[in-house]
Amino acid sequence: MKKAAFTLTNESGLHARPATLFEEVAQQFESEITIEKDGEAFDAKSIIDILCAAAAQGETITITAQGPDENEAVDALIELLANFEE
Repeated sequence: MKKAAFTLTNESGLHARPATLFEEVAQQFESEITIEKDGEAFDAKSIIDILCAAAAQGETITITAQGPDENEAVDALIELLANFEE
């Protein structure tokens, strides 16, 4: 299992466009991937779950992946969030 925390810096947080891109990247991996915010876990491969997390700018989320490509999955999602531009 691999975990990484990330503080959202983009203006819209993890809503609409960034959420869609996040889900699309997560879908590329075999591992189970979740986002944790405020003690609640959300399926990173479900756009509905990602939007329900309501992660806003300045909030910290934890991305957890478990499976054969867990390291690559977490790294790719962190890279996406770190380089997202409005």
